[in-house]
Amino acid sequence: MSMSTARSFLSEACYGEQELDANSALMELDKGLRSVKLGEQCEAVVLFPKLFQKYPFPILINSAFLKLADIFRLGNNFLRLCVLKVTQQSEKHLEKILNVDEFVKRVFSVIHSNDPVARAITLRMLGSLASIIPDRKNAHHSIRQSLDSHDNVEVEAAIFAAASFSAQSKDFAVGICNKVSEMIQGLDTPVELKLKLIPMLQHMHHDAGLASSSRELLQHLVNSYPSTPMVIVTLHTFTQLAASSLIDIPKQLQLLLQYLKDDPRKAVKRLAINDLKLLAKKAPHLWIRENTQTLCECALTSPYNSLKLGMLSVLYFNNLTGCGSSISPRLTDLVKLAQECCYHSNLAVAAHGVIVLSNIAISCPEKDIVQLEQDTVLGVESLLMLCSQDSSPSAQATLKTALTSLVKLLKSRPHLSQSAVEFLLGQLHLSCDSSRVLMCHALAAIATHLPVLGEGMLGDLVDLYRGASHSSTDKQQELLVSLATVIFVASQSSLSAEVKTVIKQQLENVANGWTVYRIARQASRMGCHEFSSELYQSLRTRVASEHFYFWLNSLKEFSQAEQCLSPVEDGNYSGAMSAIAEALRSYQKGIASLTAASTPLSPLTFQCEFIKLRIDTLQALSQLICTCNSLKTSPPPAIATTIALTSGNDLQRCGRIAMQMKVCMDEFRSLAARYADLHQSSFDADYATLRNVELQQQSCLLVSHAIEALILDPQAASFQEYGNLGSVQTESEYERRMMSVFSRVLEEVEGLTQKHPPVSHLHTGCLCGAVIALLKVPLSFQRYFFQKLQSTSIKLALSPSPRTPSEPIPVQSSQQLTLKVEGVVQHGSTPGLFRKIQSVCLNVTSVLQSKTGPDYKVPLDTKTNEIEQQVEPHNDYFSIQFLLNFSILGTHTVTVEASVVDESGIEWKTGPKTTVSVKSLEDPYSQQLRHQQQQGATQPATQRGAYARF
Repeated sequence: MSMSTARSFLSEACYGEQELDANSALMELDKGLRSVKLGEQCEAVVLFPKLFQKYPFPILINSAFLKLADIFRLGNNFLRLCVLKVTQQSEKHLEKILNVDEFVKRVFSVIHSNDPVARAITLRMLGSLASIIPDRKNAHHSIRQSLDSHDNVEVEAAIFAAASFSAQSKDFAVGICNKVSEMIQGLDTPVELKLKLIPMLQHMHHDAGLASSSRELLQHLVNSYPSTPMVIVTLHTFTQLAASSLIDIPKQLQLLLQYLKDDPRKAVKRLAINDLKLLAKKAPHLWIRENTQTLCECALTSPYNSLKLGMLSVLYFNNLTGCGSSISPRLTDLVKLAQECCYHSNLAVAAHGVIVLSNIAISCPEKDIVQLEQDTVLGVESLLMLCSQDSSPSAQATLKTALTSLVKLLKSRPHLSQSAVEFLLGQLHLSCDSSRVLMCHALAAIATHLPVLGEGMLGDLVDLYRGASHSSTDKQQELLVSLATVIFVASQSSLSAEVKTVIKQQLENVANGWTVYRIARQASRMGCHEFSSELYQSLRTRVASEHFYFWLNSLKEFSQAEQCLSPVEDGNYSGAMSAIAEALRSYQKGIASLTAASTPLSPLTFQCEFIKLRIDTLQALSQLICTCNSLKTSPPPAIATTIALTSGNDLQRCGRIAMQMKVCMDEFRSLAARYADLHQSSFDADYATLRNVELQQQSCLLVSHAIEALILDPQAASFQEYGNLGSVQTESEYERRMMSVFSRVLEEVEGLTQKHPPVSHLHTGCLCGAVIALLKVPLSFQRYFFQKLQSTSIKLALSPSPRTPSEPIPVQSSQQLTLKVEGVVQHGSTPGLFRKIQSVCLNVTSVLQSKTGPDYKVPLDTKTNEIEQQVEPHNDYFSIQFLLNFSILGTHTVTVEASVVDESGIEWKTGPKTTVSVKSLEDPYSQQLRHQQQQGATQPATQRGAYARF
């Protein structure tokens, strides 16, 4: 009964639960630990990692580990083994143990047992704790003693513990190195034990002398013990030591290449290749031309496909230096090897050959490589023809690799794109469904970077879609989505009626609801809003949850709103205002549905804020058109110039439109700031979504700059900071069109500013033209609006904490409060997909809510607290302390806000924000001193009153 209750606690609780639930779960597990049945005890022990995952704060983890230490001390060997496994699984929580001494004391008591198995488990336990007790001398001594044991189980455990402590402690590594060397070289040490002792030497990298002596020993072992297992273990330890010490990597490269070239044993060659791959990832800059040349010679002469594949993968990670400017690429062994492998019968070897050859073609200068480009394209095309009709996993993996290399090559060499696209379109008709999906992805990537090729694809793609699917298998559904995506990219947000009919007919015949939703989502991303609106409309009644209904209804309204803006024409200002009004009506309906679709687990924060900003932006654009039209209805008076000269305010000559324009400019700058805040709070968003938000922000800044340059302050307007926007590398059709609008608007504004003084119909016409140009670009709803691939959150805990949420923390005014902030970084299923947390920035501020005492003169710097510190999380945990001063009596609200800094040094306002109340009380001594001063002040006043009567 107790175990089922504990499981329910651990399965139903979430990260936002109160501390009481964590304590309750721990109590239920404690009942299991104290059970008389061994099975319930073991079950309780193995549930602890799940408890640590849900409640990862030190207080609970410390209590839990102390209970586990008691079980380890008093239980049998099986329970000890369970505790060991829990400790190894919870390695990142070990540093949160507060009572390390007590925990180690309970565990270490078992080392004195007469049972060698119990001692062995204890040694492994100590090795697992090496990160928090690296310099415990009693642990060091026990490990040394156990290395001399006659029990093999205990010796192996001692070796594990010694390796763990050597990695953490320099003192232990220096002290144990000689003993390990003696054991390895000793004649009485069995070979099996030597093979387990040798890997310990990879941790002897704490100083140059230790690393040098270990390397000499390994060199001696390689020469003295030529057996295959000994050579493999010694060489790998050699490589690990060199990778850690860094100074010996060139020597190690030569040693590995020597064994790869001269040793006939296949296992040794495979080990050398794996270690070369490790060093290629670790230090590609230390590879010289001779190393690459030797590797190519070995690959050219090797008869084994698996070894040739391994050598090609090393070259893939290595910094390719085979293309020198003085040597023709056609003459190098690297190019020769890649060209030979491109047509290899083994698909994996051919794929790696294509990767290496395309990398060479991309990295070499464009002159004198025409033949190399043709060879690369022919190699890719032959591999595509070979794999496109084979649906096996190996063929599909090879096809994906070849297509990725082709897309990279075409980005670097656009002149090869036309023939490559024609070849892919021809292969689409002959390939299997899984290959067609991959080819569609490649075509979409090519058309995105080279939109001029899109129109030529469209006819073949529509014909292919018309006969694409005759069944509802998963691959057929995936093919429908992929083909629709390529059609949307090729159409550039303007679908013809024929294309819509073909897609709808296929969707009605064989597509399921999820496929229709994915196609609608792609249509929203590519700006085909009319089509996506129809698809969302058809899906609304096919879902089983009202939240999903409201979500689809909101997407339908948003698509309809954007569709209202598509018929806007240049010069038709009243039509633009009507279109904006119609779009705003749909947007208001959509935001209501979107709010109804949100749940506590899925609050849709980004989506709501993005739509609110879009609504406010459309309202601001409409207001700007109204303001421009007011120049016709209310032009500046005839005496406006005289008024401007008299008042000294040059804006007065523009009449009332100047103040209205200033309001519009401030509104657009405010919108740009809000877009910047949205960008800064979207830490988990993909790059395309963030770029989309940036473009919205830049459009608002563009309009505000145009208002300032044309009307408010033409003399101070500067266009140099914007540079040449047309030369910016764009990643999507939406970005390309927006950048084109930016460039055109800036050119028009700059030309008007230099030729005509403000304000005239030319200036207002330019502003209205900029508004219409922005409205004519269909909005793109990017991936983060629909799907969250990365999830990162921070959970904070403050101490001291109040007994109840409404009760403030008491502190005396003459003392300072030490506020400890602990935090845990929580990740989703794919942590660090787009960016990783480098450090956490904590900002602590206090605000006085109410005073309880007299208003004394207090120094200004003691009235408020505002402190900011950065801390780097370790194993997703951080802790920091703040010293706060509350010299003013009363109730203060302390706010702790967290933000994160990524690896690029960019700060993201992720939150959370936590508040706690503090009540500043007067200490007894100050209170007594104040009373004495008050009494001393009243006595002279009484005496003066008595003398005044006489």
